[in-house]
Amino acid sequence: MSSDRPDPRSGPAAQAPGGPRASGPVSGGGAEPRLSRIEVIALSLSALWLAMVGLFYWMMPPAPEGSTGGMMTTVMVLVAIALPISMIWVAAVTARTTRELRHEAASLRASIEAMRAAWSSTQAMRAGQAVERKLDEIAAATRQAETTIATFASRRDAGATQPSADRKAALIAPKPAASADEQPALALGTPAEALRHPVSVADFIRALNFPDNAEDKAGFHALRNALQDRTMAKLIRAAQDVLNLIAQDGIYMDDLKPDRARPEIWRRFATGERGREIAALGGIRDRSSIALCAGRMRGDTVFRDAAHHFLRQFDKTFSEFEKNASDTEIAELAETRTARAFMLLGRVTGIFD
Repeated sequence: MSSDRPDPRSGPAAQAPGGPRASGPVSGGGAEPRLSRIEVIALSLSALWLAMVGLFYWMMPPAPEGSTGGMMTTVMVLVAIALPISMIWVAAVTARTTRELRHEAASLRASIEAMRAAWSSTQAMRAGQAVERKLDEIAAATRQAETTIATFASRRDAGATQPSADRKAALIAPKPAASADEQPALALGTPAEALRHPVSVADFIRALNFPDNAEDKAGFHALRNALQDRTMAKLIRAAQDVLNLIAQDGIYMDDLKPDRARPEIWRRFATGERGREIAALGGIRDRSSIALCAGRMRGDTVFRDAAHHFLRQFDKTFSEFEKNASDTEIAELAETRTARAFMLLGRVTGIFD
């Protein structure tokens, strides 16, 4: 009995997903043997059995004359001849099936090992990503800690008790010193500006952040109060112009998350320091926003003039505000939309370089 099925030990059947497995020798033309070792053994045993049967009938003495074998005798002889051969081939088929199952189990084991290796590499990559995510969280926590530290007051005036931000004036213009030879002022009445209450620090900061929406009554109230002051009105209008121009490129201050700088760095800026000493003020690091603003600065003269005018007004007004503000109030001002616009445009124009 022959079989056309290929030998599982050679050819593609012996390969696993993880890579080629060892295979038996293959002829130069690539043809597989038609008979495996099991079929050869089965054929040999069958031929041996038939030879033994033939030898047995050849050596058996002739039957006596007049005796005839019945049908039963003939059937028993055929069964005696065919049954061993059938058992031989049943054993051969069983052995071959067992060997194929063994090879399939080996291929399945190799596939499982390949899947385990792929899963291990995936877990290693995920572990690496988890480590990077942890490092990012640690860096974010560090920045948050620095931001929290930046909100603490570093200025200590033990001898003076400052009023709250709702009552303290944001900007106090210095009174001119009266000279001895100066003529006395005529009593023409008190100017309206002298009768007006100064804008508080809280209203000034809220006005620089602008109202959040049409229902922000407190924001509009603070904005109206701040616009009554000439110095504040110049800064607010300059900031409004700049914010509207920046918004044309889809840049909104609420989307920017700047790094906070310590209040003493803001104070150093107010006293006139520039360059790398105050580089921490340029907390806006969004590259797309910086690139868009830089392009507008080069190609749009209106935007460039508005940006420089805004930076001058912010510099002048903040220098006056710093003299009467606490560190906490400076940190609150740094969170306004106007301050974020200053950080963005300051980085574009190179104030912090």
